[in-house]
Amino acid sequence: MNHAPIKIKPYGEHAILIEWPNMVDENILDSIILFDEYLKTHCLPKGIWETVTAYNSLLVVNQVEKVDYITYKKKIGEWYANIEKGSKREQLLWKLPVLYDLDFGIDLEEVAQKAGKTVSEVIELHTSHVYTVYGIGFLPGFMYLGGLPKELEVSRKSEPRLQVKKGSVGIAGKQTGIYPQDSPGGWNIIGSCPIPIFDINKEDPCFVSVGDKIQFQQITLAEYNLHKIETEVGIYKPEKIVLNA
Repeated sequence: MNHAPIKIKPYGEHAILIEWPNMVDENILDSIILFDEYLKTHCLPKGIWETVTAYNSLLVVNQVEKVDYITYKKKIGEWYANIEKGSKREQLLWKLPVLYDLDFGIDLEEVAQKAGKTVSEVIELHTSHVYTVYGIGFLPGFMYLGGLPKELEVSRKSEPRLQVKKGSVGIAGKQTGIYPQDSPGGWNIIGSCPIPIFDINKEDPCFVSVGDKIQFQQITLAEYNLHKIETEVGIYKPEKIVLNA
């Protein structure tokens, strides 16, 4: 199996950083995810090691003892070369509801003006594209979604807001995402998603994984309120499609 080249570096006493070419590329993301799954399945004992994926890197952390960097650098190189040809991960597409209402999408008109579009055209562009989850971080459950249409690429706010409401859907630069909780933030808010992306009370707090796909679906205010209620009583299930079944 042909692999993209990697660099292996020490990252403190308990961790090693594995880096791929510094670019936003789905093939590289697939390689990172496959190697992460391979390490956790075949190489790194659960409960001792933790892994963290990002756009072009994988951090492996030993939670128990210091890491012998020289030994593990050699092992990681050998493991990476031995990923089975044809290894394949399950890829999911999640369809998430969004209310693109001016009361919720407080920057929607400004984004439309900057993009030279109407509000309806902005909504059409945002919902017609399928996004890739390149990372989850900053806040638990905050998805960094790549694949934003070029027409919607606008800069972050010059002055971040002190509080952005949970569920707010924002865009900044080449990315879009959903704020999983109330927090400060500088992205342009164009709508609101009524379902929580992160729930600490669940066995799997974040149902979305790095490498998954996201598509947004426009809903009405009545549907938004209904989904809120369905979520509160625990009966709402986000639409999920297995892409490589």
